[in-house]
Amino acid sequence: MSDAGLRRAKEIAGLIAGATAEELSELETRYADDPRRQVRHALEVARRRVQKEEAERVRVRGMYAYQQELGGDGVVIGVDEVGRGAVAGPLTVGAVALLAEPIIWGLDDSKRLSPERREYLAKEIEQHAVAYGVAHVPPQEIDEKGMAVCLRLAMTRAIEACAVEPDCVLIDGNPVHVHERERCVVKGDAKVACIAAASIVAKVTRDALMVAYESEYPQYHLSACKGYASAEHIQAIREYGLSPIHRASFCGNFLETPRLF
Repeated sequence: MSDAGLRRAKEIAGLIAGATAEELSELETRYADDPRRQVRHALEVARRRVQKEEAERVRVRGMYAYQQELGGDGVVIGVDEVGRGAVAGPLTVGAVALLAEPIIWGLDDSKRLSPERREYLAKEIEQHAVAYGVAHVPPQEIDEKGMAVCLRLAMTRAIEACAVEPDCVLIDGNPVHVHERERCVVKGDAKVACIAAASIVAKVTRDALMVAYESEYPQYHLSACKGYASAEHIQAIREYGLSPIHRASFCGNFLETPRLF
């Protein structure tokens, strides 16, 4: 193939690579019988990309459809928590009410998303949500009242922070009994749009708080572990004891001494 032919094949491949689903359909028709290997490869890669994008859209549309199926057409608040199993930092609950439109593409269980993707989606949620709220329960309150009580408190506070009267409250996990219109969905953060949004808002908010604590308590590696019991965090607890943001009732297996700060 001549240099001009190679350049032309490269141009066509670039055009195909950047094509939308609608544009790709036209390009496939135009270049269906093109013998150039670079063009054929570009078409195959683009087909896979478009199929993946469509599958993702079907998945997210399904999350919105399930939200409507469970909650109806009124105000539906999704609720999810983060930090229940951490040994430092607060228990954090997010609550979010979403409309059927606009769809926030990419919603998913926050644990499945990269930090950068969570940050982006949190901004989209804040922009498009009917209402959202976040509530924290500090470590001292967790130690005093226990996790079950604090989970109900945090969920109640997050729902109240939305400042709207919900027609339905969809909660990830098992029954918590925080609202008379409560419905619970096991693994709801991966199935229901508003619960996924709540999980993202809660995760982004709590992660930012734990990163901020790093400057105050650098020895505990909080920006990396986010307060969970990583090997480095456990070693730091054994070496330095507990800080004011540790849950003493969660750390009994790591040391026998009281808080040092």
